[in-house]
Amino acid sequence: MRPPVSVLALDLLATPESVPAARRLLRAYGGDLQLCADELLTNVIRHVGAGVPVTLRVTCDRGRMRLEVTDPDPRALPVLRSAAEDDEGGRGLALLDALSLRWGVGQAPGGKTVWCELPGPTGHGHGGQGVGTSKEAVGPPGASMSGRYASGT
Repeated sequence: MRPPVSVLALDLLATPESVPAARRLLRAYGGDLQLCADELLTNVIRHVGAGVPVTLRVTCDRGRMRLEVTDPDPRALPVLRSAAEDDEGGRGLALLDALSLRWGVGQAPGGKTVWCELPGPTGHGHGGQGVGTSKEAVGPPGASMSGRYASGT
């Protein structure tokens, strides 16, 4: 079995300015992946704190793209909820759930990785080649909760 091809690994600080910067870097992967990255980075800012280090990773395998955002807080887990019409927040994970094939959370002692999978890229010419990396990304975390949200892999 061949490992997934890492096409992007980016270490950055989760700040409001990093969200549009990440979106620009992900333009070639399509609007759905950009929107999911926006939501995951915004969740880190809102629930873990602005300025924390994160790793954003995109891999492609078997016709799917996998977006991962790793942050240093293993306790602040995302919760899918239903937002009322007049709620100012609470729609990000519902949007991620609607756009992705599946999503989940992997936990490790030093942090967590929230991930989602979307249909693979078409026609942007990467051909399985890496398109960018800022620093070697950390490996996958140990335990994981996953699904569409909840059943195994």
